[in-house]
Amino acid sequence: MYANPVSISLSSYGADFVRQRGQEQFLDLLAAAGVSRVELREELFTCAPDTAALAAAIATLRLDCVYSTPLELWTARGLPDPQLVHKLATAHALGAVALKVSLGHYREGCDIAALARLLPGPGPVLLVENDQTVQGGRIQPLQQFFQRAEDHGLSLGMTFDIGNWQWQGEPARQAARLLGRWVRYVHCKAVQRLADGRLVAVPPQAADLQEWVALLAEFVPGVVRAVEYPLAGDDLLVLTRTHVRNLSALGRRATAHEEPSHA
Repeated sequence: MYANPVSISLSSYGADFVRQRGQEQFLDLLAAAGVSRVELREELFTCAPDTAALAAAIATLRLDCVYSTPLELWTARGLPDPQLVHKLATAHALGAVALKVSLGHYREGCDIAALARLLPGPGPVLLVENDQTVQGGRIQPLQQFFQRAEDHGLSLGMTFDIGNWQWQGEPARQAARLLGRWVRYVHCKAVQRLADGRLVAVPPQAADLQEWVALLAEFVPGVVRAVEYPLAGDDLLVLTRTHVRNLSALGRRATAHEEPSHA
């Protein structure tokens, strides 16, 4: 087992390829590569998943699981999306430790108590990610949301996507300092600007990995970090194992007194 736990977002293998094969077909590869967690993606299922079979397969390989949905937590009306209840139920059926969503249209005055009523007791932890949108990819609304959720005693955390900050021109280091106390899961991606001006996720270079060390220092030791950049090659096992090893080595190692986060 590597120093720090690593996850693979299955979108990393390419949406069309994963939809064609089925997400369940990648589980053995992840286990063989030393992965600790699989991130299942709702948008990559071509039909309703057999949650019981998937949960059993994941458990057999001794992986844990995050279920990712493109749901925005707060609707344009400033209300928590009622579909959250269904998404949490699916995550629970998959045996997932967490459900990952984006922030959506949170603003001052949104009813945190209404969100609390949608969250169950024991079950998957809700992880709110910074996405690439104006409403969900900026530091200030995320900081306000997490602080208010903490003040109301809600048990949730943040997925910190390192690369997504660039879509809104937000400084990742400042985000890590201000939001690090709530981070429970880290999406890793380097970002490149194409000739037409578009930003795209790319595998990290050595300079990116070094920069990520400084970001990880703001989070709890042993935080799960995920590959969320393209993994394409002739030998996916060797390629995946290399990137898992690289990400696992970054930052402080979890010790016997600092257990890795499983949310």
